[in-house]
Amino acid sequence: MQTNNVSSDKELNIAGKLAKIFLHNPLTFVFALFILSLGVIALQMMPKEENPKIAISAGNIIIPAPGLNPQEVQKNIVEPLEKKLREITGIKHIYSTSMNNMAVVNIVYNIGEDREKSNVKLYDKIMQNMDALPANVRKPIVKPFDIDISIPIVTIAFYQKEKKIPYKKFLSTLENMQLAINALNNVSKTALRGDHKEQYNVEVDSNKLNGYHLSLGQISTAIESLALKIPNVDVTTKKNALVIMSVESSIKSIKDIENIIVAEYMGSPVYLKDVAHVSDGVEIQKKQSANIRFADGKQHDLITLEISKLGGTNAVSVSEDIKEYLSHQREYLKSLGIEYKVTRDYGQRASVAVDELGHHILVTVGIIFIMLIVFLGWRESLIVSFTVPAVLAITLFVAYMSGQTINRITLFAFLLSLGILVDAGIIVIENIHRHMHSQEAKDKTLDTIIIEATNETGNPTNIATFAIVLTMIPMVFVGGMMGSFMKPIPLNVPVALIASLFVAYIFVPYLSRKLLKRTKDTQEEI
Repeated sequence: MQTNNVSSDKELNIAGKLAKIFLHNPLTFVFALFILSLGVIALQMMPKEENPKIAISAGNIIIPAPGLNPQEVQKNIVEPLEKKLREITGIKHIYSTSMNNMAVVNIVYNIGEDREKSNVKLYDKIMQNMDALPANVRKPIVKPFDIDISIPIVTIAFYQKEKKIPYKKFLSTLENMQLAINALNNVSKTALRGDHKEQYNVEVDSNKLNGYHLSLGQISTAIESLALKIPNVDVTTKKNALVIMSVESSIKSIKDIENIIVAEYMGSPVYLKDVAHVSDGVEIQKKQSANIRFADGKQHDLITLEISKLGGTNAVSVSEDIKEYLSHQREYLKSLGIEYKVTRDYGQRASVAVDELGHHILVTVGIIFIMLIVFLGWRESLIVSFTVPAVLAITLFVAYMSGQTINRITLFAFLLSLGILVDAGIIVIENIHRHMHSQEAKDKTLDTIIIEATNETGNPTNIATFAIVLTMIPMVFVGGMMGSFMKPIPLNVPVALIASLFVAYIFVPYLSRKLLKRTKDTQEEI
């Protein structure tokens, strides 16, 4: 005859109490499904990136100083400004460049400084000291640097393999695509690199210029005087009728430029076409360009479209949206003789990195399952294996709620803690297994065996787990680039370890009662 020797609640520690509460609770199974569902939701909702986000704050200050040489700019603008900027807390470096008519000061904050607060402090300090600048200096331009939206995640190189359309049409097509991609969800900004803007080119013949006794200044003044557009002027008549007058630019074609009168020579007007060649093209003064070379030796000019995402958004989904848009435009581009290659795809790299580490986690769980089958049995192995996805689900949900992303370091933290987080489950299931097969348990009910075995492992398991958690705490206080990069480890490993305790004390006893069988000599009578 078996007796019920379940200890009172006063004699039970946290492990025994949780095992007793959830052992027969009909909501335990629902609770397990709820936890796994939270993990699935977090896995779908969490942004995926290749590396964790690192808070880098910086800014540029551009100060126009017309008429000042580099020495005057350095003494009267840069040095006083640097002294004032040193008063801002959190600044790590200040770099400055003094040049003719301009000063550029670059500010770099300590890693981890809040970007928004840093930008406000920088702007506020400059506005407070505007009176210290020389009278002829113009208002400073403050341009904060945001790494989240300044580094492109996708770059696409466009080129004309067969020049079916002129360069102007090629450029306008890409500009329209740029606007469309910029309107996609979570795309922050786009930029075209290697492009040459449309313009009229005036190539002056120096020999003809000397023949008419003209200077380049006269040519420039004549063109500028005709290139103005007078703004709309609103006037009111005596009868209170509104009249709007507007004069458009006189330059609409090459002929308008060619017929500009630049001077008078021997009683006759000198037109621009008499001393220069005017063409409708692109900015030839821009020397920067890029090209792509194929295996057959052919080389083509290209324009690169850079696309950045909003901070904290999913790099994988943004990349997929961009590539989906490109696939819809492929035939249209091909009809114009435009082809493209994706030269950088941060989203794909992030997806590959996340998938690879996820695969390693599954392999590790499989190895643990096989090892437990050898040493304990397949039922015990099945019970412990359930604790792994349950703990990971809890950890993922906590990471999602705290604003983290799934990246290589986050998954490495899961992989690092995987061998440790099953310890609590293994200890509990092994002790239950031992108690069930001991001679002292033949007069005890299965419920009593499970609760007492779980309670017995509670205190030592808690102490061992919290000792490992304490080793992770110093990593939180590591500063600099490495501290920010490795921060997901001290944030996620302790959560996984603490979650493993609750999962072991709640679900291992519950599943043990459902799945484990007692030997014949200790089998209880139902």
